[in-house]
Amino acid sequence: MGGVRRWSVVVPAKRLAVAKTRLAPLTDALGGSPGGAHGELVLALLADTVAAALASAAVEGVLVVTDDPAAAAVVTGLGARTVPDEPDRGLNPALAHGARAAGRPAVAALSSDLPALRPEELTAALAAAGAAPRCFVADAEGTGTTLLTAHGTDLAPAFGAGSAGRHRAGGARQLTGEWPGLSRDVDTAADLDAALALGVGPATAALLSGHRRGPG
Repeated sequence: MGGVRRWSVVVPAKRLAVAKTRLAPLTDALGGSPGGAHGELVLALLADTVAAALASAAVEGVLVVTDDPAAAAVVTGLGARTVPDEPDRGLNPALAHGARAAGRPAVAALSSDLPALRPEELTAALAAAGAAPRCFVADAEGTGTTLLTAHGTDLAPAFGAGSAGRHRAGGARQLTGEWPGLSRDVDTAADLDAALALGVGPATAALLSGHRRGPG
């Protein structure tokens, strides 16, 4: 692993009311209490992401940055730690705060919406990341970022629309591999269909089993 054997993984988790707003048309259609299905889906995506990260042989631990008590309860139940989003200034300050709180020289920021992530995909990507001080994995569209790593240097996260270009311009090395679940974040119903086609984790599968038969 390029001298890096174990990583701390930092995952951001917004308050449920403001997370994954582009999925609202889908979750409204699922029924239930107002906002209830939406929060349940956000938590399921987070749970499957964190569970896969914890199961990776390259991961020392997972730290979730969140001010949402439901999110904190879910991830601590899986074995992750949490810290509050003390900066409270958006995604990138939260990730930088989490990287400092992780307290390890090798840290990785991971998107919270990767329900098809396999532990072995993350293990392989982190093994490749040991070869450069900062690396990233682009999303399925090639414009965003699902994983950003740093060892022996600052994480310097620049997530958001067009983040792959910003991370590349900032000196991070782009990593590529057969990691479809690692690249498949979920922002829209079409993204969720694509994740379902790959095979999602148990939390997302259980939530959707009564509502959706599969892709399409």
